[in-house]
Amino acid sequence: MIGQETRDVERKITAILKVLSDADDPLGGRVISRRLKDRGVDLNERTVRYHLKMMDERGLTRPVGNRDGRAITEPGLEELKSALVYDKVGFVSSRIEWLAYLTSADLDRSSGNVPIDVSLFPKEQFAQAWNIMRDIFASGYCISNLVAVASGGERIGDITVPQDKTGLATVCSAAIVGGLLKAGIPIDSRFGGLLQIRNREPARFVELIEYNGCTLDPSQIYIAGKMTNVMGAVKMGEGKVLASFHEVPIPSRAATEAVLEKLKSLNLCHTTVMGKASEPVCEVPARSNKIGLVLFSGLTAVAAVVEKGIGVTCRPMSGVIEINRLTSFWAL
Repeated sequence: MIGQETRDVERKITAILKVLSDADDPLGGRVISRRLKDRGVDLNERTVRYHLKMMDERGLTRPVGNRDGRAITEPGLEELKSALVYDKVGFVSSRIEWLAYLTSADLDRSSGNVPIDVSLFPKEQFAQAWNIMRDIFASGYCISNLVAVASGGERIGDITVPQDKTGLATVCSAAIVGGLLKAGIPIDSRFGGLLQIRNREPARFVELIEYNGCTLDPSQIYIAGKMTNVMGAVKMGEGKVLASFHEVPIPSRAATEAVLEKLKSLNLCHTTVMGKASEPVCEVPARSNKIGLVLFSGLTAVAAVVEKGIGVTCRPMSGVIEINRLTSFWAL
């Protein structure tokens, strides 16, 4: 069996690899230490450099330049994909809770931070992608039409956009979770799924992945597997879009509706589907003393772009952004 000390070392190495994989340029120990703290991992600069030396010896990283800059290698990327898979079970659920906690949106003043999903488009195809996404944002199947655009070399959320890419930040459904939590309403995020649209209305979930039991964001799986049919939902009123299923306590119904209305007034939330006490919503049963709540995804428009054959890298739940940096998609 792997000893606890060995597991702790591997977790630290995995965290460093994650920081390097998200960076466009080589990073030194000081910058890595700072970015780890932003992710809740407290490693000082000296400790980071110690682990980088071990990682160089294992071929996971390589020195760049005369200083202590490091870049991740191909073996390092492979290690990141497979490292400590058991520890990653429930990662998505924990990430939602983490971003919900970081949500600091003031619903009365339209200020503060909200969680975002980040998608990276080939720079030369972004105009084409924009034309595809236009109809999707108009459809109401996205959580919000507020976005932010970043060029190569710019940082958006936790992501530094590569030079040959254009980054697009969309509001993450964790922003709704955070808004409810800040209002004192406990909310359980249970499933990420594919929601079938019939006659332009939400009908039923046809696929579900439980957040507590997965190591990848369900949206990434559905998009990469080309399991969506967003264009069909928008053009014909029949298709499958990305959505998530949550639960709130029955006594909180009125308070939940009030928060959702405030979020809608700030353009942070569009269509939601709320069920009745302990009854199914879109054919998903709500647990005893709970009300089901269905939220559309921030990546629905991006899924439509992938359906059209454009290669997009999706990074769900990629940190937070100041609300004032977001603008309407129509203002781009």
